[in-house]
Amino acid sequence: MTVSDAQYTGRGEGVPIRRYNQTCASVIAQIESIQSVRDLDRDKLQPRKRSGLPPGAARNALDCALWDLEAKRSGKRVWELANIPIVPEVETSFTISLDTPEKMAASAKANSNRPILKLKLGGDKLDLQRVEAVREAAPAARLLIDANESWSPEHYRKIVPTLKELGVELIEQPFPADADEVLETLDHQVPVCADESCHTTVDLPRLNNRYEAINVKLDKTGGLTEALSLCERARESGFKLLIGCMVGTSLGMAPARLLASAADYVDLDGPLLLARDRDHGLSYQNGKIGMPARDLWG
Repeated sequence: MTVSDAQYTGRGEGVPIRRYNQTCASVIAQIESIQSVRDLDRDKLQPRKRSGLPPGAARNALDCALWDLEAKRSGKRVWELANIPIVPEVETSFTISLDTPEKMAASAKANSNRPILKLKLGGDKLDLQRVEAVREAAPAARLLIDANESWSPEHYRKIVPTLKELGVELIEQPFPADADEVLETLDHQVPVCADESCHTTVDLPRLNNRYEAINVKLDKTGGLTEALSLCERARESGFKLLIGCMVGTSLGMAPARLLASAADYVDLDGPLLLARDRDHGLSYQNGKIGMPARDLWG
């Protein structure tokens, strides 16, 4: 989406999340619900304000467009405005989609030059075979796992010791968000990361003793403004940070790329999963992401 003051135009991108019943139509309706141009202010968009929007893709698109607009007005970059420390490049993981062990191994082999692979698992009896096949196909790659809320406690107990032996560094959201209290009773031989269980700073207190890390996605936080607060509070609480994304273009990745400079893990491969990215897209070279160009965002 775009926000203009007649002289400058800011851009932002949000991706509706089916898991939370978001659609393109519902996101557009939320954006159109803004009552006044005066409400197009990052602070007023936050849910504590009467004019605010709930966390999600609509607020993300608006929030990031307003950051971009401010950067263009000021002649500065967003990381300067927000005082975000940056590094020129960060390593990102590359997603290996859920499939048979053979097909996942083939995908891993084709991408074995990438430094970090993130495997989607399904909670069935093939999970260990999937990881073993990928490890054999890409012996040098670092491995992360995304269980997408699919595991049972029994499945967790059965496979985690072997996952540790295979060098898996992180397990993302093994249990449904409304049933993750079981993590307080399980052995964390591999650190566990909250995704669906963590949207904004409001969620942090209940995550203690359940997770070692959180996945910060701008389409969950509702934009860069809340994401900055979430990252700060999470660090204060001792959590590691994974900066993640939905499948989107470089315009959606650019604000998250700023957060990635200080993250423990980065999963911003969304544009690599598209047939075509936007013009002036982020640079992806040898598993590393550069900084966004001014013509793209911020």
